[in-house]
Amino acid sequence: MDHTIKIKKILSDILGLNDRLNPMTSDTFLLGNIPELDSVAVITIILALEKNFSISIHDDEISAKTFETLGTLVNFIEKKIANKNKQ
Repeated sequence: MDHTIKIKKILSDILGLNDRLNPMTSDTFLLGNIPELDSVAVITIILALEKNFSISIHDDEISAKTFETLGTLVNFIEKKIANKNKQ
Protein backbone atom coordinates (compact mmCIF):
# COMPACT_ATOMS: atom_id res chain seq x y z
CA MET A 1 0.00 0.00 0.00
CA ASP A 2 1.27 3.44 -0.86
CA HIS A 3 1.29 5.75 2.14
CA THR A 4 2.56 8.78 0.21
CA ILE A 5 -0.55 10.94 0.67
CA LYS A 6 -0.65 10.43 4.44
CA ILE A 7 3.08 11.12 4.76
CA LYS A 8 2.77 14.26 2.60
CA LYS A 9 -0.02 15.47 4.90
CA ILE A 10 2.14 14.88 7.97
CA LEU A 11 5.01 16.81 6.37
CA SER A 12 2.68 19.62 5.36
CA ASP A 13 1.08 19.89 8.80
CA ILE A 14 4.41 19.95 10.66
CA LEU A 15 6.37 22.10 8.21
CA GLY A 16 3.52 24.39 7.12
CA LEU A 17 4.06 23.62 3.44
CA ASN A 18 0.55 24.54 2.24
CA ASP A 19 0.64 24.90 -1.59
CA ARG A 20 4.22 23.63 -1.80
CA LEU A 21 2.89 20.17 -0.93
CA ASN A 22 0.97 19.62 -4.17
CA PRO A 23 3.88 19.40 -6.63
CA MET A 24 5.84 16.99 -4.40
CA THR A 25 6.67 13.65 -6.01
CA SER A 26 8.67 10.69 -4.80
CA ASP A 27 11.75 12.31 -6.39
CA THR A 28 11.32 15.60 -4.51
CA PHE A 29 14.33 16.29 -2.32
CA LEU A 30 13.51 16.99 1.31
CA LEU A 31 16.78 17.68 3.11
CA GLY A 32 18.41 20.80 1.76
CA ASN A 33 15.33 21.62 -0.33
CA ILE A 34 12.80 22.51 2.36
CA PRO A 35 14.19 25.22 4.68
CA GLU A 36 11.70 24.32 7.43
CA LEU A 37 13.09 20.77 7.63
CA ASP A 38 15.65 21.16 10.39
CA SER A 39 16.73 18.74 13.13
CA VAL A 40 13.83 19.69 15.43
CA ALA A 41 11.34 19.21 12.58
CA VAL A 42 12.84 15.78 11.81
CA ILE A 43 12.21 14.68 15.40
CA THR A 44 8.66 16.03 15.30
CA ILE A 45 8.03 14.23 11.98
CA ILE A 46 9.41 10.96 13.35
CA LEU A 47 7.10 11.19 16.36
CA ALA A 48 4.10 11.91 14.12
CA LEU A 49 4.98 9.00 11.80
CA GLU A 50 5.28 6.65 14.78
CA LYS A 51 1.89 7.75 16.09
CA ASN A 52 0.05 7.74 12.74
CA PHE A 53 1.38 4.38 11.55
CA SER A 54 1.69 2.67 14.97
CA ILE A 55 5.36 1.92 14.42
CA SER A 56 8.53 2.38 16.43
CA ILE A 57 11.53 4.11 14.88
CA HIS A 58 14.87 3.74 16.64
CA ASP A 59 17.56 6.41 16.53
CA ASP A 60 20.01 4.13 14.74
CA GLU A 61 17.53 3.61 11.88
CA ILE A 62 17.45 7.29 10.92
CA SER A 63 20.01 8.90 8.65
CA ALA A 64 20.11 11.72 6.14
CA LYS A 65 19.40 9.08 3.48
CA THR A 66 16.00 8.37 5.09
CA PHE A 67 14.95 12.00 4.58
CA GLU A 68 16.75 12.49 1.25
CA THR A 69 13.57 12.45 -0.87
CA LEU A 70 9.88 11.93 -0.32
CA GLY A 71 10.31 8.50 -1.92
CA THR A 72 13.06 7.39 0.47
CA LEU A 73 10.94 8.44 3.42
CA VAL A 74 7.86 6.63 2.09
CA ASN A 75 9.92 3.48 1.39
CA PHE A 76 11.35 3.57 4.91
CA ILE A 77 7.89 3.89 6.49
CA GLU A 78 6.38 1.16 4.29
CA LYS A 79 9.21 -1.21 5.28
CA LYS A 80 8.60 -0.42 8.96
CA ILE A 81 4.87 -1.12 8.54
CA ALA A 82 5.56 -4.38 6.68
CA ASN A 83 7.98 -5.53 9.40
CA LYS A 84 5.46 -4.67 12.11
CA ASN A 85 2.76 -6.68 10.31
CA LYS A 86 5.05 -9.74 10.08
CA GLN A 87 5.43 -9.92 13.84
